[in-house]
Amino acid sequence: MPIQENKHNNSTFSFVLLVILLVVGTIMSLQLSREKKDAEGFTKEETALLSSGDSVMYVLNVNDPDDEKILRIKSMQLGAEALKSNEYNRLKAKLLATVKAPEYGGVGIAAPQIGVNRRVIAVQRVDKPGEPFEVYPDIQIDTAFGNMAPGFEGCLSVPTKRGRVMRYPMVVISYRNPSDFSLCSDTVNGFSAIIFQHECDHLDGVLYIDKTDSIFIDQEWKAEYDAFATQGKYLRSQR
Repeated sequence: MPIQENKHNNSTFSFVLLVILLVVGTIMSLQLSREKKDAEGFTKEETALLSSGDSVMYVLNVNDPDDEKILRIKSMQLGAEALKSNEYNRLKAKLLATVKAPEYGGVGIAAPQIGVNRRVIAVQRVDKPGEPFEVYPDIQIDTAFGNMAPGFEGCLSVPTKRGRVMRYPMVVISYRNPSDFSLCSDTVNGFSAIIFQHECDHLDGVLYIDKTDSIFIDQEWKAEYDAFATQGKYLRSQR
């Protein structure tokens, strides 16, 4: 009897262990599948957003609770597969059209600001000849150098306001080259470095108002904003 009982217990233990391994394996498989999708494919909601509306997108406003929820989400990587897609080309075009639009007129914009939580930003490279706008997918700041210094910043998602923020004068960035999908790096100085820090903060769900020690209304910006607002430029329904 004791020997038979041990055999029964061993059989039960083996069955339970097998079930546990199967469950764990299934969970890991689903997790890997989800991570791959997050890293390489646009969601149905993102595809629909990028496929509809004007080339100039509605910019999310921190004063809208639903908008702020999206602005506070940490953005996901794209990956090589997503960079080959039509959705990425649309995202790139819409970011550039939006940041250059007269009603916005910014020097940088991040994908979350138009409702796409992906690590993509557009930055005006004021440190380069002609001060071109460039788009950086899968970007991150690897290192920051120098003594932090205060400077005044604004944000398209925090309209008409400015605040003083401490930033580094130099950063090393890494991003994915959309031509061959290789990882690239660049060292950026001066005002362009500040723009990169501001926009990369967006990708981590951080706004400059989280870092400022003072904030005020920019009356000149407010006058311009109010004039465009009377034309319905900042209404979601107009996009």
